[in-house]
Amino acid sequence: MVIAELISVLAKGFNLPLVISHWSVQTRLIASVQWSLVNHKGAPPQLKIAKIKLSKQQWHNRNKQFGNRKKAIRASNKAKQYFGEIAKTHAHLANIRQDFLQKTTTDISRNYYRIRIEDLNISQMMANHKLSNAIANLGLYEFRRMLTYKQPFFGTRVELVDRWFPSSKTCCECGHIQSMPLSERVFVCEAGCGNIRDRDENASINLRDAPFDKIRLA
Repeated sequence: MVIAELISVLAKGFNLPLVISHWSVQTRLIASVQWSLVNHKGAPPQLKIAKIKLSKQQWHNRNKQFGNRKKAIRASNKAKQYFGEIAKTHAHLANIRQDFLQKTTTDISRNYYRIRIEDLNISQMMANHKLSNAIANLGLYEFRRMLTYKQPFFGTRVELVDRWFPSSKTCCECGHIQSMPLSERVFVCEAGCGNIRDRDENASINLRDAPFDKIRLA
């Protein structure tokens, strides 16, 4: 699992640290027990199916004569037909992603008043070829944008935690800061306080309890 967008929700007086980690790019939520059990969200399976279809289309048509203006080579009729099919598949992918983001952000905005998001450098993370595909699939900037513009409609408050706040590296019990590579999924406090938690649960609590000077409105 890859961490790319971190969300902390203070839910209806429960304030329970629960983690919903069913997205390809994990999303951290502090939510009520009922919402977390019933509404586990994951990247839609249709997205993966559509991407596989797109790859097959591109592979099967790799030898077509696509044309070249500089060399005055015209595209074949089959190539023109292929361009239309590819355009439809790309549009289908975009519609799946848009539908998923709209429904998810609306669901969150309807149920919770305060939504806390960690402001991460998505463009820099996209430079990592191991993370870029998962990040691009979910459209994390669009996810944040939708949560932000839906504030006046649902009366929510979207907050951004400072980009350099060490939510994953900090122990939520004693405040000790330690190194945490992405491969480590369980946080074990090296200071000896006995805190052993899921990495995302620990970070969620840190986001919930982040100091006010590290928080700003979206």
